[in-house]
Amino acid sequence: MRLPLPSAAASAAVAVTAVVAAALAVLPGPAVAAEAPAASSFTISDPRIKESSGLAASRIHPGVYWTHNDSDDGPYIYAVDSATGRTVARVTLTGIGKPRDVEAISLGPDGQLYVGDIGDNRGGTWDHVWIYRFPEPKQLGDVTVKAAQFTVKYADGARNAEALMVHPVTGRVYIASKDENKGGLYEGPAELSAGGTNVFRRVADVPWVTDGAFSPDGTRLTLRGYFMARTYPWKDGLPVGEGERVDAPWQGQAESVTYTPDGATLMFGAEGEGSRVIAVPVAAAAPSASPQPGSPSGAAPAVEPTGSFGKGALVLAGGLVLVFGAKRLLRRRP
Repeated sequence: MRLPLPSAAASAAVAVTAVVAAALAVLPGPAVAAEAPAASSFTISDPRIKESSGLAASRIHPGVYWTHNDSDDGPYIYAVDSATGRTVARVTLTGIGKPRDVEAISLGPDGQLYVGDIGDNRGGTWDHVWIYRFPEPKQLGDVTVKAAQFTVKYADGARNAEALMVHPVTGRVYIASKDENKGGLYEGPAELSAGGTNVFRRVADVPWVTDGAFSPDGTRLTLRGYFMARTYPWKDGLPVGEGERVDAPWQGQAESVTYTPDGATLMFGAEGEGSRVIAVPVAAAAPSASPQPGSPSGAAPAVEPTGSFGKGALVLAGGLVLVFGAKRLLRRRP
């Protein structure tokens, strides 16, 4: 149940709204990409999907995308047909505990969907999070499936995270933590174990991201946040260099990204009832610069939002951090 903002918070929200509006007014045009053709983009019409927080393109059902709500829903995964925006399947997961803060979904090379119950809006106080895994259904329709549950911990302590990516060649699972200062890319074990704790180790620095996706051939990693998206070459299990900025659309609470199965298009999603999933052709967003010869393969530098986002995006970032923070906090109050 959502609680009304107290009067003090309401006043703060009004002030933040003004800051956001002012910041939007000064954001340069190139940072907000034009919407792709309607045939590729689509609107999620299911009123049950109010907080779409992850997105994964089906490989066996053309034009279908898997998604889920952020929290306060249940063990449900939805399949949405991009041709109509309508839900064509709802999968109910059994064999797992009560989902806590589901933030991401990714399809592995084994044909299984990996669901990241990895959010921690209490500032990294949960000592473990979970990943659920189940085979992508061959037939579309409402179905109940038994999922495997994996316990996850980070080698350097608890983290809040919203991005989970399964490499399409190696099948290794990666998680990107969400931190306004310097997030981390964490690598899971070669194979997840349902019988013990899976320790994820930090392998690179990343900006504040809300989702990520590997290209279908596994040679690129795209990470997105509220105010930026970047595509990195992927080599030897690491993102290389600073990547290339992608002209991702402005979507408010931008929460998800996935590649189409042919790798030609990036699909960007957001929270909210009736949310829009917007297609951005990869040809216009792919990295143009190769990694510098001799670049070390052991680490990737942190990347800050740059270019045409400028000061307006930074002001906007501050405003939205307050808005989203208040939203997350209030909705978890008893």
